[in-house]
Amino acid sequence: MKYYEKLVELGCFSRQQLVEITGSAAAASSLIYDYLRKGYIERIRHDLYAVISFETKQPVPSRYQIGSSLYPDACITHHSAFEVYGYANQVFYEIYIATSSRFVDFEYNGNNYHRIAHKTEPKCVIIANTRVTELEQTVIDSIQDFEKVSGLEETLRCIMLVPSLNAEKLLTTLDVLDNGFLYQKCGYILEESNSSLGLPEWFFQECMKHSAKSKRYLLKEKDKLVYNKKWSLYVPNSIINIVNKGISEYDAV
Repeated sequence: MKYYEKLVELGCFSRQQLVEITGSAAAASSLIYDYLRKGYIERIRHDLYAVISFETKQPVPSRYQIGSSLYPDACITHHSAFEVYGYANQVFYEIYIATSSRFVDFEYNGNNYHRIAHKTEPKCVIIANTRVTELEQTVIDSIQDFEKVSGLEETLRCIMLVPSLNAEKLLTTLDVLDNGFLYQKCGYILEESNSSLGLPEWFFQECMKHSAKSKRYLLKEKDKLVYNKKWSLYVPNSIINIVNKGISEYDAV
């Protein structure tokens, strides 16, 4: 019990962290063996352990803290980041993690942990001992990958829960990713959602300036789409209908 309270403060920990606490590798190995046997901790995966609460018998760290503790650069991203911010319409049992380290998807305590590769290191902040992508980065990432992660309807619902966004941070993120199609998608979706976001007109002008010149489809499912001349995109008749009635009814009046 000597180190239990210290480990509760950490929530989850690696063997090396325990070596630093106990002062030796031998003491750390002995403590892990003893605490695993007594049920004070659980092995999440190789070299990552969760402390178990005496009261609830559940892991002390949140599933998001666990995800951001997998590697030094691990960061909660996409829909999981919206959940951390409190802007998710639904809570998923999938935790999405940005990290340069490859790992095989795994399950722990009823949650599935997935790696999402980033071409560049995302901008992150710390919330409740959890590394999470900055809100503007979360929005851009979610728009970029909505067909792979949460779908258009859920992505729109999350964005519409966001009270405001920083236009300069959005453009900085877009500039780093340097993708004309992404400028198109973000310009269209954020303009359609702008009644609640309040983004300035110059933001959309910048998106337009860097957008791809070719006509593109917002969705892989191309049926029932209409052409939006401003953004050179084939899009649903109304994204508001998607939010209100579900994506299967996006052609409703």
